[in-house]
Amino acid sequence: MMSAIGARPSGHWRRYRVLYMVLLVCAAPVIASYFAYYVMPPSGRTNYGELLEPRPLPSVALRTVDGHPFSFAVLAGQWVMVTAADAACDPQCQAALLQMRQQRLMTGKDRDRLERVWLITDDAPVASQLQRDYEGTLLVRASPETARTLLVSDAAELAGQIWLVDPMGNLMLCWPRDPKPERVKQDIARLL
Repeated sequence: MMSAIGARPSGHWRRYRVLYMVLLVCAAPVIASYFAYYVMPPSGRTNYGELLEPRPLPSVALRTVDGHPFSFAVLAGQWVMVTAADAACDPQCQAALLQMRQQRLMTGKDRDRLERVWLITDDAPVASQLQRDYEGTLLVRASPETARTLLVSDAAELAGQIWLVDPMGNLMLCWPRDPKPERVKQDIARLL
């Protein structure tokens, strides 16, 4: 009688070990996720660019370099990368324009969802070589004050910065000067 009782647990274990293994395999991810979240909490920041308090772009009178009226409202429904610099376009400006062009190309099939705007902060003519190099970028005239009103209120230097406007027309993100392309790409991929 005593040996039958003592043998019962090992027989029970053998009989149900597959069930226990399945339960263990199913419970392991849940246990691991609780462990990872509470013991090793996530950092909380996943974006590279600086998130701004989303605010709608103010409605201001703008013109393209061809003299046609321009409004950011025509780009509603698209993500818009914006930079601002004078027409001479120093190396920081060219780096920002190149970054915007390359980021749009890297989005692949989603590239039609991403537009590029260069706010030109003076009345000087834009070199035809720049227009060819950054074809597809919308060239829009805006005074330095207007550009600051649209993008930021306290930045003294606009050249080289890239801002992102969401499909609803809200300014929401700003990348640092000379950003790391792979990190910008990650930000854009998350948003698209």
